[in-house]
Amino acid sequence: MMGLDGSDGRTRTGMDDRIDEERPTGDEMLARVRADQPEGRGRLRVYLGMAPGVGKTYRMLEEAHRRHDRGADVVVGFVETYGRRNTAALLDGLEIVPRARIEYRGVVVEEMDTDAVIARHPAIALVDELAHTNVPGSPREKRWQDVELILDAGIHVISTCNVQHIDSLADAVQTILGVPVRERVPDDVVRAADEIELVDMSPHALRQRMRHGNVYPPDRAAIALERFFTEPNLTALRDLSLRFVAGQVDEELEEIVTERGLRRLPAVSERVLVVLDARPAARHAVRRAAALAGALRAPLLAVAVETPALGMSRDRLQDLQQNVDYAVDLGAEVVRQEAQDLVAGLTAVVRARRVAHVVLVQEQRTVLDRILRSSVADRLLRAAPGVEVHLVAAGDAGDAGGGDQRSTTR
Repeated sequence: MMGLDGSDGRTRTGMDDRIDEERPTGDEMLARVRADQPEGRGRLRVYLGMAPGVGKTYRMLEEAHRRHDRGADVVVGFVETYGRRNTAALLDGLEIVPRARIEYRGVVVEEMDTDAVIARHPAIALVDELAHTNVPGSPREKRWQDVELILDAGIHVISTCNVQHIDSLADAVQTILGVPVRERVPDDVVRAADEIELVDMSPHALRQRMRHGNVYPPDRAAIALERFFTEPNLTALRDLSLRFVAGQVDEELEEIVTERGLRRLPAVSERVLVVLDARPAARHAVRRAAALAGALRAPLLAVAVETPALGMSRDRLQDLQQNVDYAVDLGAEVVRQEAQDLVAGLTAVVRARRVAHVVLVQEQRTVLDRILRSSVADRLLRAAPGVEVHLVAAGDAGDAGGGDQRSTTR
């Protein structure tokens, strides 16, 4: 069962009156069935994983059986089992829409027949591998485009995706694994899903599954374990997945805050913000912020504040862009903020995104500067009470582990 809990049964005590109380009424069962029926545009549910083999397809098929058993009309649009027996066994009892057969360079390739799925018009369609690239000659280039058509037809879709394929995270994954990520799905497609469920597994457990041949054939598994899916790499991929899902939850809360006119609502997860500029020390701050975000399992933001007084040479602009790219590679979401001054811009982002931690490079100030004006950190603390400001020394920017760091809050 790959360590996944497939049960959704109820606790039984052996007492008839208790069983009767827990058994849903006819009206409740009818309401559940109707809830699975399409109305307008379909709803999208995505099972997200940190890497192949965590059990996304298995969980999708389990969910399909749960819905089928309570009366929903479920079909398999496209599911890839990769020869995994336990996964293939879960296809039994589910209707499978015949695949389209497309010839490409003398080879016949099977793809999902999107038109046939829409013509069948079930309540729910299972569509594996959201980021898949269709074979040339297909009506559409990407499977997520097929899914959009199915959703537009009023059919609910349950799909799967690995974090490596999310467009904004693909470069970070490429940095982690050292291999290009060619199949990508736009962030908006995943973020627009009505439900995103993370299928989680410890890196150690996933490596054990790979060793036992439950993910790849033995020869491929050995290469994957040695070159790509090392425990540190899987830990980094897991952190990216957790941050993405946590950020999605916070975005939904922000929508609720706006819709209901609420003034303040604490974030579900803490957010870490790092301040970017053109100095080499900014990379040191990014590393510190990424480490803090990883420890807190929090989303990481990187802000570049543009002020009227900000003037940069071409070289300095290139340095800033390199620091921005570096932050993206470490999994940060980049925010560009226009403001009259640095503190005003930071305060706006901190309030709008409900940031809990700000990491910035400590200013190098003369004695006269200290007498005449407050530091950026002090002014930010006055403007945004409660935020924690972490100061990173500008001295040893090239040392990933060195440099001074101190934190303060009000």
